[in-house]
Amino acid sequence: MPELRAVVVGAGIAGLVSALRLAHAGVAVTVLERDSHAGGKLRGEVIDGQTIDAGPTVFTMRWVFDELLQSLGHDLESELQLQQLPVLARHFWGDGSALDLFADPQASEAAVESFAGADEAQRFKQFCATTRALYRELEAPFIREPLTGGVPGFMLRLGPRGLALLTGIGPLRTLMGSMQRHFTDPRLQQLFGRYATYTGSSPWQAPATLSLITQVEMDGVWAVQGGMTALAQCLARLCVQHGVQFRFNTHCEEICITNGQASGVRLDTGDTLHADLVVFNGDAAALQQGLLGKSARKAVPTAAKERSLSALTWSVLAKTHSAEGRALDRHNLYFCHDYAAEFKDIFGRSRLPQDPTVYVCAQDRGAGAVPDGRERLLCLVNAPAVGEGAHASLQANEIARCQERTFARLKQCGLDVALEPTRTVVTTPQDFHQRFPATGGALYGQATHGWLSIFSRPGASCRIPGLYLAGGSAHPGPGVPMAALSGQLAAEAALAHLASTKRLRRGATSGGMSTPPAMTARWGSP
Repeated sequence: MPELRAVVVGAGIAGLVSALRLAHAGVAVTVLERDSHAGGKLRGEVIDGQTIDAGPTVFTMRWVFDELLQSLGHDLESELQLQQLPVLARHFWGDGSALDLFADPQASEAAVESFAGADEAQRFKQFCATTRALYRELEAPFIREPLTGGVPGFMLRLGPRGLALLTGIGPLRTLMGSMQRHFTDPRLQQLFGRYATYTGSSPWQAPATLSLITQVEMDGVWAVQGGMTALAQCLARLCVQHGVQFRFNTHCEEICITNGQASGVRLDTGDTLHADLVVFNGDAAALQQGLLGKSARKAVPTAAKERSLSALTWSVLAKTHSAEGRALDRHNLYFCHDYAAEFKDIFGRSRLPQDPTVYVCAQDRGAGAVPDGRERLLCLVNAPAVGEGAHASLQANEIARCQERTFARLKQCGLDVALEPTRTVVTTPQDFHQRFPATGGALYGQATHGWLSIFSRPGASCRIPGLYLAGGSAHPGPGVPMAALSGQLAAEAALAHLASTKRLRRGATSGGMSTPPAMTARWGSP
């Protein structure tokens, strides 16, 4: 039987995982990437020869990659150096208060009690029990499996116990509404409401079910030696070992459709690569807008209802000074005074927040490490996805003011960052839009606003046979582990189709991952 060929468009995490799984099953895979390297949103900025993570910064749910590599005959510990962090994140407020959450649940309970009192610590304990149960019930029917059959199919897979739990949480309740039921302290409402931003959404519009992301972090946060970009380099290296061919600095102009089925791709050079299947690891909006050809538009029949958050980031190499008791850890949140106003600015007024919450990843810290001299920082504030068209030119006037407010917020909370223009790289929604076309700078696909929004996210299979979708804009959603799972689902759907048509040669199997799935390795969105 002739060799089966696949083209993967985009070398982000989802594309790399799809390529690995397809190659392992005996398919000849070519990955096209318009950048000079693999990783997609998992990227870094180089300042003075040092690489600073400039995309996702947190490695959670490591067993997704443990199971993936085991299924390929590899071991994650042999491929990457990982260190579990004792402090999940450090949180600061302008009134001088601060709260650490720890990998040790008892340590977190004690910290909450010291921070907000015994009653609130008891509420925190009950909240954690709820999020554990919620994650347990939603893991299989939502995260691990294709979301087929719409709402009725999901309810059937959820089962009586899951339905009862979901009813108790209130599927129509917002995440912030749920936090106001769980906690009386507004700072804790703010802290746990922020998990909506991990899917690029507003806590006042995201469903209460997103509280399960809390459990993802409680299960552990790891630091990757060499930064998060080392993960992409690891997967790309394994792809090569399994026979995957990479073509970098290569732009795909069109996904070719022959007799109603994907048949390959046409490059910007005019060359055509013929294939039995195509995996598109890009934002689904690019298909819908016709950026991959008119024929491919029907793969995603409707545009996303509302774009997710973008970001304004500063990748810096800088000296820092912290007030007493306000030292940086690896992951740090500096909360604004009026959290609701921040999201009204972003989603209601399409402007940068006037009073931003700031996330700081101090890449050289963690597990007691304190750098000597300048250190690598990623500072981030949430921003609207207005990186294209007339809005893009408007933002240029806001950047300087937002930068001033951002670093003033840090200073008010006890952190002084000595910015140097030659050691600072600013990235705007317009920059993200240029890197990820059709997004407007949105980093998470569509916003998860309203419980039913999860059913409007496209799945791996689409309306065009032979074309499969992967990445953060597809099911199960954004974040590094979630994108990896979307790549897995795309490969499994493709291999199942090939097997059903008897086009997969004897002895090649799709493999499989009995992976306790992940929610997100976040950008660090506050």
